[in-house]
Amino acid sequence: MAKITASVYTSHVPAIGAAIDLGKTTEPYWQPLFKGYEPTKQWFKDNKPDVIFLVYNDHATAFSLEMIPTFAIGTAAEYQPADEGWGHRPVPMVKGHPELAAHIAQSVIQQDFDLTIVNKMDVDHGLTVPLSLVCGTPSQDKFEWPCPVIPFAVNVVQYPVPSGRRCFELGKAIRRAVESFDKPLNVQIWGTGGMSHQLQGPRAGLINKEWDNAFLDEMIASPDTLASKPHIDYVREAGSEGIELVMWLIARGAMADTAGGKAPKVAHRFYHVPASNTAVGNLILENQ
Repeated sequence: MAKITASVYTSHVPAIGAAIDLGKTTEPYWQPLFKGYEPTKQWFKDNKPDVIFLVYNDHATAFSLEMIPTFAIGTAAEYQPADEGWGHRPVPMVKGHPELAAHIAQSVIQQDFDLTIVNKMDVDHGLTVPLSLVCGTPSQDKFEWPCPVIPFAVNVVQYPVPSGRRCFELGKAIRRAVESFDKPLNVQIWGTGGMSHQLQGPRAGLINKEWDNAFLDEMIASPDTLASKPHIDYVREAGSEGIELVMWLIARGAMADTAGGKAPKVAHRFYHVPASNTAVGNLILENQ
């Protein structure tokens, strides 16, 4: 059967993608951030999965304010990088895994979680920046991502957004779905977005280091308690866009300890501020 072996958590700041694409990664402002991701890139080389299930939020590219699904799973064979107003990022097309995606959709919907099935969409920086940070920049002679990716979009743009508890329980359902797939696939689940940041209003530029690091502590040691944190705490302490962190709880819920297994091993933890007025977090947890 398939199994989830690890979860990866990372911010998906669009300016990070621009820094990579424009060759700015060694500049003084950006160098500390990219240095912090070097252990993650090495870990991924040593632990490359067969499939990545990547939880992210769309930024008005695949979906608009006219129609925003709470949870949407990509079941297509491929996804083009989106043009977010300044051209497509110079990154490879994202190859999907329709068979596993369809199986997860079937299983999760039968577990009473309503998903929107998406057979065609472009994917924006919310998905491609994490791939760049963790997988590195593909070489021109082999211009492709290391493995197929199943995009899973979550509405954290327009209220009402799903609760942390709902996301955590959804992660458990996704784990059960993966484990019921009858092919021996090594699957990683990634949670992206955040950490603390606010992009508009009187609190624009807000970053809360203490809150972010406490969040990382709870992600590791007490995710069930963290799942009960109300939305107002995220908004008050982490800024209006800090609510993106509920997406990390989907990945955390999919880990083995939420079903009675051993606590996960922390393979890497990194935190950096700022990156374009945003706090950046990175965490890797391995199932034991």
